[in-house]
Amino acid sequence: MTRIRAFRDRRAAGLHLGEELGRRRWHDPLVLGLARGGVVVAHAVAEVLDAPLDVAVARKIGAPGQPEFGVGAVTASGDATYDARSLRALGLHPEDLRESRDAEQAEARRRERVYLQGRAPQPRAGRDVILVDDGLATGVTARAAAHVIRADRPRSLVFATPVAALEAAAAIKAEVDDVICLLAPDELRAIGEWYADFTQTSDDEVIDLLGGGRA
Repeated sequence: MTRIRAFRDRRAAGLHLGEELGRRRWHDPLVLGLARGGVVVAHAVAEVLDAPLDVAVARKIGAPGQPEFGVGAVTASGDATYDARSLRALGLHPEDLRESRDAEQAEARRRERVYLQGRAPQPRAGRDVILVDDGLATGVTARAAAHVIRADRPRSLVFATPVAALEAAAAIKAEVDDVICLLAPDELRAIGEWYADFTQTSDDEVIDLLGGGRA
């Protein structure tokens, strides 16, 4: 099978995405990268827009026995977000996932502490916030993060990604003011297919990139 290689790596994708976002006018923009891989893309976007960079943490809640199949997501605070269609297909109720939800929320809190390194998050109220990820497959983690960000009263909230499944892009529109993606294929099996280099991003890389973000 021939691999699709639309982007060299996350940074290259972020530079392309930043160029597209740069066509708009922004009010006091703040770029938030979804940890972990989304931070790499967001760092490049922030460079292009000359905007501050910060992190958003959301953890996938996997199906029982299929941890890689995300049926929901949770952030460090607030309620979990679930994909209703996936729950129906598997005959699951949110309470069936309580143990997994609690474990993932604890991990989200830990990662948030690690990434912020003792500093306060960048303020979001009254700003144009751009939430960035390296791709959108089901979109459940992005929706969970967007729900929490919306509670911080940004002036506007835009989700931006290099590649998104059409159905997932449509679903997240309920949580944000706009969705910007460079590619929206009819069939998206795996985000990694769209990158020549999709090496897993480490916690140390996230911390380094956030340290290089503008204050």
